[in-house]
Amino acid sequence: MNFFFILNGKKIKHSMIIVIAAFFTAGILFIGGSFSEPVFSTKEGPRAIFKGEGKDKKVALTFDISWGDERAISILDALKTHNIKGSTFFLSASWAESHPDVVKRIMEDGHEIGSMGYQWKSYTSMDEQKIKRDILQAQEVFTTLGVKDVTLLRPPSGNFDEKVLKVAESTGYTVVHWSVNSQDWTNPGTEEIVKNVKRMKAGDIILLHASDSAKQTENAIPEIAKLLKEKGFKNQSISELIANTEAKTKELD
Repeated sequence: MNFFFILNGKKIKHSMIIVIAAFFTAGILFIGGSFSEPVFSTKEGPRAIFKGEGKDKKVALTFDISWGDERAISILDALKTHNIKGSTFFLSASWAESHPDVVKRIMEDGHEIGSMGYQWKSYTSMDEQKIKRDILQAQEVFTTLGVKDVTLLRPPSGNFDEKVLKVAESTGYTVVHWSVNSQDWTNPGTEEIVKNVKRMKAGDIILLHASDSAKQTENAIPEIAKLLKEKGFKNQSISELIANTEAKTKELD
């Protein structure tokens, strides 16, 4: 049986709030608790960001890039054309290493950068030392590229377990999942991508892609921009979405 917890609260300085998630083999378990910076931990151990509190009308568009040479710039152009700033781009560092100009453009356009490690290999199949080595190798690349304060980690393919959460915490990272999956990487058609994103509610973290496999994402961005306007939502980076709030928990059905 799966349980879901969402965090609500009032704003206070230097505190943070998230909906937290721990993924296990038998299913998905979301557990509430108290947090510390920069990694969100509870007395049961580290947990991952799943969603913001939902009190304010804010959401976070996130884009994963692990490979390709064609889609990233056109997606950045579409975001700029439709005045969408503050998205979070999770980059495979091996890709970033080969595309320093795109990394620079992401930052110049006012977006946030998170890590997807270096090799883009499943962390759940690695031992702790290999996971740590991959995370730190990625960090070296981001530092060399001038990307500062990278503390957000989306494991390759989004798969993680307690082991991955533990290693992420030990290296100063917080694991970030998502609450809305656009399914854009399957190229189901622009209308279907927009339909999937339309489910978003305040506080949602939305999964999109800017790798070359996401052939229809660029065309969906104008409609996503309309959705944000119609719903009165403001797009924010993950860091902004989870900042300046104090946590209380309640169970969702």
